[in-house]
Amino acid sequence: MLKKILNFALDISICIAIMVMAYLVIQNFTAKEKYRNLFGYTFLEVLTGSMTDTIKIGDGVIVKLTKDIKENDIIVYEKENELITHRLIKKEEKELITKGDANNVQDEPITEDMVIGKVIRIFPDMNMWKKRIYAFLILLMIVVIIIKIIINKKHRNQ
Repeated sequence: MLKKILNFALDISICIAIMVMAYLVIQNFTAKEKYRNLFGYTFLEVLTGSMTDTIKIGDGVIVKLTKDIKENDIIVYEKENELITHRLIKKEEKELITKGDANNVQDEPITEDMVIGKVIRIFPDMNMWKKRIYAFLILLMIVVIIIKIIINKKHRNQ
């Protein structure tokens, strides 16, 4: 009975790992949105050096999708079909003023409806994290498959 339960758990683990891998691959190659809403958060890669003092090119950021922002928050907003990650330096009634930490001048004013959310966490070198996550998922799948093969062989030999 225990073997059947373990076998079933391994089958489920394999299915989940395959679904997660498929989802990640499909999302990377077919997504039309600039960001994905995953339970009110998204994960983005910073592509420019305008925030270099705080966030470097290639760093990843977790963004809470919200309009609840205040001065000095690092926010992500969409302008001219691009996502921009800058610091909110001034919040007025109808306009928000932002500036990249590494920039000498502030940005043109934006409106609150352009805001995607605020940065809550910075991950240095996103490419390193991507490689680690993919390697972990692949290794996990291989280990689960090997365990399943070993259990099946023992079950057949009994």
